[in-house]
Amino acid sequence: MKIALLQLNPTVGDLAGNKDLIARAIRRAPDFDLAVTSELVLPGYPPCDLLLNEEFVERSWQALNGLAEELVDLPPILVGLAEPNTSAGDRPLFNSAALIRGGKVTETFQKSMLSGCDLFHEGRYFQRGKEPRVLQIEGKSLGILIGELLLGSGDNERRDRPDPIAELRAKGADAIVNLSASPFTAGKQLLREARLSDLARKYRLPIVYVNQVGGNDDLIFDGRSCFFDAAGRLTARGRGFAEDILVIDLDRPGGSIATDDPTPEAEVWRALVLGTRDYVHKCGFSSVLLGLSGGIDSSLVAAIAVQALGPNNVLGVLLPSPYTRQSSIDDAQALAANLGIKTITIRLTDIMGSFELELAEHFAGQPEDVTEENIQARIRSTLLMALSNKNGSILLATGNKSELSVGYCTIYGDMAGGLAVISDLPKTMVCRIAEWLNSTSGKSIIPPSIIKKPPSAELRPGQTDQDSLPPYPLLDEILKRYIDEHQSRTDLLEAGFDNAVVDRVISLVKNAEFKRLQAAPGLKVTDRSFGRGWRMPVACRIGQA
Repeated sequence: MKIALLQLNPTVGDLAGNKDLIARAIRRAPDFDLAVTSELVLPGYPPCDLLLNEEFVERSWQALNGLAEELVDLPPILVGLAEPNTSAGDRPLFNSAALIRGGKVTETFQKSMLSGCDLFHEGRYFQRGKEPRVLQIEGKSLGILIGELLLGSGDNERRDRPDPIAELRAKGADAIVNLSASPFTAGKQLLREARLSDLARKYRLPIVYVNQVGGNDDLIFDGRSCFFDAAGRLTARGRGFAEDILVIDLDRPGGSIATDDPTPEAEVWRALVLGTRDYVHKCGFSSVLLGLSGGIDSSLVAAIAVQALGPNNVLGVLLPSPYTRQSSIDDAQALAANLGIKTITIRLTDIMGSFELELAEHFAGQPEDVTEENIQARIRSTLLMALSNKNGSILLATGNKSELSVGYCTIYGDMAGGLAVISDLPKTMVCRIAEWLNSTSGKSIIPPSIIKKPPSAELRPGQTDQDSLPPYPLLDEILKRYIDEHQSRTDLLEAGFDNAVVDRVISLVKNAEFKRLQAAPGLKVTDRSFGRGWRMPVACRIGQA
């Protein structure tokens, strides 16, 4: 029996477009007996509160029926979508897979184990299905699961219901078919494949895993759909970060295993390129602009944008102030030449003078401080947003996660933009990817002088980031433990970090919450990013333990 795994890139809300995406893929697929999409592919994943719109759900079923009629001449297809709940329960929908065969919907399979992950809030929309079911087709019994293989199957992580794979095996399943939409984080694929391999080997059942690909808002889906035989061996895998159609044969395990590079730098680069491209295009834009400072952050964002959209669709804007070193201007121009992008230069000296003149009376008797620095950053954002409006281009914010964590950024200044491309990348990872990019490209796309120079906002004479922050390797290690690993102040002190440094970092993280609440959307590439999965109060007091 041959199963076609449709690894597609849907757009949330685009029912007609997603329907056509499925239909085109089906028509391209080689000979198959059953085709399977990813989870909730028809509405696009994650559909969020679109699911609370009854008309949207109804139209998704109209699209499904239209798809069934259009593909009446083809073998059966399992399509992920939301199904109205007409039975008992306090949630309006089921997360389901509908089988279309012979021009109509013949049966549905409901997700029986909902995710408690705060990225998706499944309990807000979905009622839990009663039990997983088996699909009888072509003499095979296929156990159908929807996004459930990585939710504690095969162990005691979920005690609120029986193990779904064990249930399906007891019902005579010959194989497990899993419709999934599992977002990317660095290093997750190796864990995912190890998990699937363990489950296949434990239950002695082949596992067919279909994952979504593409970027939707902050989430990036990496695809890499795969097939493990009953011995837990990987025998087929789709491409990473690209659409693919993978046909596997349950009776003759084997197939193509797409090459893959699981190193963090390679994975994150591909994820950010895909996420940037999809965010720009799915929001209806074709071009971007960004401020080029001659620093490593804006340089990496520019390189990602060029890879995602092409050099003709990227504009670099140089905005030198009286404190900008000539070497920074030279570095920014060298980067632009390497990338083949157009640049323009707008000097800030006269504009800053106008602000100083107008504010002189009101600032009289007060020393210069961070206020004047922030004015420069906000002048830059005003100019960049003006160019964005006039040209119909998205402004890319260039701040990194280290800065955003501790508030080393200016709200309505360098935080301004439609997408914060590297806001989930610690500074040390930004440097690693820049070096990786140069190494793998065979040439210095990002000039070595940019990588080597001490980071600086250049908002006052001789300024460097380390005037205000601990060295980035130290800061990033503390932030990783405190934010990603949920370690406490006590944990950090016991690990040997300096008391004063720990207290300052924790205070900075807390005090920057109001900035993060207003930040541009960022692309998620770590286990804990600021955005959808981060919920912290702004007005609060936290005493030391």
